[in-house]
Parts: sequence; structure tokens; C-alpha cells
Amino acid sequence: MHMTNVTEKIGTYRYRILALVFMATTINYFDRSIVGVMAPTLQKLFDWSNKDYAAIMVSFKIAYGIGLLFMGGVIDKLGTKVGYTLSIVIWSIFGMLHAVIRPAFSLIGFITARFGLGIGESGNFPAAIKTVAEWFPKKDRAFATGIFDASTSVGAILAPFIVGAIVSVEGKNWQIPFLFTGVLSALWVFLWIRTYQKPEDHPKLSKAELAYINSDSTEENLEKIPWLKLLPKRETWAFALTTITDGVWWFYLFWGAKFLAVQFGVDIENIGPPFLIIFLMADAGSLLGGYFSGALIKKGWSINKARKITMLICAVIILPVSFVPVIASKWVAVFLIGLGAAGHQSWSINSYTLVPDVFPKKAVASVIGIGKMVGVAVAIIADIALGAVLDTAGNSGYFWAFVIAGLSYLTILGFVHLLMPKMTPLDDKLNYIK
Repeated sequence: MHMTNVTEKIGTYRYRILALVFMATTINYFDRSIVGVMAPTLQKLFDWSNKDYAAIMVSFKIAYGIGLLFMGGVIDKLGTKVGYTLSIVIWSIFGMLHAVIRPAFSLIGFITARFGLGIGESGNFPAAIKTVAEWFPKKDRAFATGIFDASTSVGAILAPFIVGAIVSVEGKNWQIPFLFTGVLSALWVFLWIRTYQKPEDHPKLSKAELAYINSDSTEENLEKIPWLKLLPKRETWAFALTTITDGVWWFYLFWGAKFLAVQFGVDIENIGPPFLIIFLMADAGSLLGGYFSGALIKKGWSINKARKITMLICAVIILPVSFVPVIASKWVAVFLIGLGAAGHQSWSINSYTLVPDVFPKKAVASVIGIGKMVGVAVAIIADIALGAVLDTAGNSGYFWAFVIAGLSYLTILGFVHLLMPKMTPLDDKLNYIK
């Protein structure tokens, strides 16, 4: 009974903030997923080759990478409230601009619109992870990250059903889904500006909840940490290595509908159920991965051991996705892709929490930006290679893509452990805390 009273006194205002992060990331992934869902239809409508489609995907990723060069730093400088708002306003404008592109300029138009979308969307994860670092103690961050990261799958699930209901196989009404998120984004900006302040300045936050949020954090000075000081740190590059697997996630997201169309004849009106299974499994991975490592920490495991054992389990679970191209059954293939997506999401949220586990809060968005940029660079190379192979050698490109998707996580985890064997935290001057 005593424990219940303590829980009630602490309060749960931090989960209101987390709900807004969830909403923003859902909008983010809906915007991001639309082109992937419509890919087979848009290719026929605008007569794009696989190389053309790859160029559109690459333009988004180049912008995303460029954005990560500065958006993380901008968010650390302007603060989470203003930085997050700026990010969603930019991506919403360019998301809606897709709808005004005319067929004669379809390739250059989509490349331009995706570029602007990438600049805006690059701010989402640095801002979201920084928000979690500000509003949750270390022991709860993986679970909180798992909750908001599950929204990536919600956005990816909504996209095929909404697109399938509005857009015909021939491409009629293809513009409407691009306009859909404009109203949602405006609502989010209104709620965010009205609701968000730092915990220490928030009038609606109880003293007990603030004390709980700061229960395992050290006080930091306000001096900013420049990128030049973050770049030489092995911990920065350990996190960056984990983001190489983002290319696998984007492969499922942007090429998944095309693979299912080629391999099993799944069209735009039937892509909803396979994507529902894949991304519901991914959601489960987000929540279980965050809960599992947090539960291990609460049982007395070190943060180092809890995060890495969880990531090892994820890497093993992902291995069977390598067999997808040789599977004859559509639903078995969908299940294995779902298993890979679940393992990835669990891996991803634990890799995100490595940053606030080790770095001071004021450096979190910058380190996330540096790391995610590395992941984007690898994904760009993968897109170009896959598009070229599919146009020249046929669907054998998918075989190698799935093999790499299955094997990369175990390899990367080995290097992460070599770079950061003990996960020793850094103070606000980037010295190791003994």
C-alpha cells in the first residue's frame, strides 16, 4: 500500500510529453512511408526505372544526412521546444508539396520534395531522444524510447491502409495522402508549444516527479559542447556503428512493397495486411526491447550488460530474415520480415539509449545527429547499389539485400563492444566518471 501511495505522489506528467513525441514520430513515419507504399503504382504512372526510384530515395537520405549534420546541434542550441517545432514545420511543408508535382516534372519534382522532407525529418530523432533524456531517468529511458519508437510502425501501418483506401492501382488520387498530414502537423505544433517546457521549469510538474526524473542524473553546467570535442570520442563512433542497421529498416520501409509486388504479386490494394503484420511485430519489438533491458537494470544488472545482452538477443532473432528470398510462401516471408523488423526496433531503441547512458544530456541530440548521419551514408550506398543491381541483374539484388540484413547486427555488436567495453559515463566536460 505504501508503494502505491509513493507512485501516485510521483505523478505521470512525463508521459504526456512522451505522448506528444509518439504523435510527432507517427506523423513523421506516415509522411516517410507514403512513397514506399505507392512505389509500384508511381513507377508505372510516371514511367520510372529502378534507378530513378533509387535516386528519389537517395535524395531523401542525402538531405536527411545533411540535416543531421546541423539539426542535432540546432536542437541542442535552440532547445527541444523550438527545435522540434522547426523540424516538423519544415517536413510538413515539403510533404504536402509532393501533391503539386506535375507528371512532366515527376522525377525532378519528387527528388526536390523528398530532399526538403529529409531536411525536416532529420530533426525528429535527435529531438525525441533529447526529450526522453530530459524527462526520464536512465532506468526508464529504454522503455520510454520503446514507446515512442513504436510509433514509427504505427505510421508505417497507417500508410498502406489509408493509401489503399484512397489511391487506385492506376494511381488515381495519388496526391491526397501527401496532404493528409498537414492538419495533424498543425495540431501537433499547437499542442507542443502549449505543453512543452523543460522539467525544471514546468509549472505542472510535481517536485516528487522532478526528483524522480533526476534520480540517477548528475548536474550539468550550461556550457555547450562543440562537435569537434564529440568526434574523437570512441563512444560517439560506437553509437554511429549501431545506426548502420538503419539501412536495413529503410530497406523494409521503402523497398518492401516493391519486393512483395515482384515476388508475390501484392498490389497497392492488398499491401495493407502484410504491412500490418510486419509493423505490428516491429511495434512489439520496440516495447519488449525497451522493457527487457530496463527490467534487467532494475534487477541489478549493470547498464552495460543489460543493453548489450538485449542487443545480442535481437541480433540472433534477426538472423532468419536472410532466408526470405528463397521462401515460397508469401505469409512465411512476411512473418520473417516482421521478425527482422521486430528485432531491429528492439536493437534500435537500445542503441539510442546508449547515448544518454554515456553522454551528458546537453550533448545527446548532437551525438544522435552524428551517428544517424553515418547510418544514412551507408543507406545511400545501399540504395544506389540495389537500384543498379535490380535494373541490370534482375531480382537477385533482393537476395543479397536480405542476406546482409540478417548478418549485419551480430558483426556490428562485436565492434561496438570493442569500442565501448564498459560504457563508462562521461561528465559535462567529456571526462570519464570514475
